[in-house]
Amino acid sequence: MRKEQLVKALLKQARSKPRSGSRKRGSPKTLGKTALTKKTVARKLSRTGNNTSRSTATNKTTVSESRIARQIRQDRQQQESLKNLALINSLERGGNDPEQDRVIAIVRDAYWIQVYWEVSKSTVARAKVALVDRWHTARPVLRVLNVVNDGSTNSTENIIREIPVHGGVRNWFIDVPEPSMSYRIAIGYATDDGKFHLVAKSNCVTTPAPNTDSFDHNWADIADDFKKFYALSGGYAKTTTNDLQQVFEEKLRRPMNQPEFVRLGNGVNNGFHCFDFEVDAHMVIQGVADPNANVTLAGEPVKLENDGTFSVKINLPDRRQILPIVAASRDGTQQRTTVLAIERNTKVMEPVTRDLDEV
Repeated sequence: MRKEQLVKALLKQARSKPRSGSRKRGSPKTLGKTALTKKTVARKLSRTGNNTSRSTATNKTTVSESRIARQIRQDRQQQESLKNLALINSLERGGNDPEQDRVIAIVRDAYWIQVYWEVSKSTVARAKVALVDRWHTARPVLRVLNVVNDGSTNSTENIIREIPVHGGVRNWFIDVPEPSMSYRIAIGYATDDGKFHLVAKSNCVTTPAPNTDSFDHNWADIADDFKKFYALSGGYAKTTTNDLQQVFEEKLRRPMNQPEFVRLGNGVNNGFHCFDFEVDAHMVIQGVADPNANVTLAGEPVKLENDGTFSVKINLPDRRQILPIVAASRDGTQQRTTVLAIERNTKVMEPVTRDLDEV
């Protein structure tokens, strides 16, 4: 091969290599497919990221909704407990209902009435059924009624006020606007549209004139002059049921129609006058607390004077008793407790009878 032929062959071979190499790197069609594949992958990755973020947001929303639902459920349960007028009775009686629904009103002085009530679970259930859709807005209240007699056997009851209460109490003190008037207390459920579902009504009581003897706002103080409280609360009226007497006997822990001590001995003959002799005892508990505190003695509220002092006179039954005295701040953040353990042991000796000749 000549020199010129060799140069031409080498040039031809050199020209053919770039075309062959470019095809090996990939034609425009191949490069287009590669670019399309990358875009598709990016789009799929973007979709996957969006789905992941949406799943995370959904999980957060579900957790948040479950917490809200749990809080709503707890609030509803608390509201139902506060509506349940039979709650405190059920707790104290171990789940058992009282024998009957009753409301007892007791006059404390010219401007204050003490109210005590017992409501059964079945009565609350009937109220819930009767109110139907109104039950979720119903609230337990004490309705203060002014009883006005028209000179005959008929009387009218005018609503003075409504006092909201809750299921955690069964004892309330009500201040009345006017002394020397007759009142009756009704307990029931009031709704926002003005409907009132009656549960029970109290006995009719008449407050005395002002400037009479003041009474300590404690059940134990009733023991010293229970006949006066009983009479003011309508105990001797013909229309009064025996519920009032039952509550007095429960709180005083003794029958009202019998002496506290059993009269012993047969030394009194039919021909002689009955020789009565009874001995009783009581105790005065005194203290001082913050004037704004709430003080209770054995669970019953104690009235504080303006300077925070208090004095409670209680009866001493013939047994051992534990008396917790609790003072709590108005906001409930502080509490102090003192416990008194007291025991009384009374022995009635045999009577001694003598003949008149020996005297």
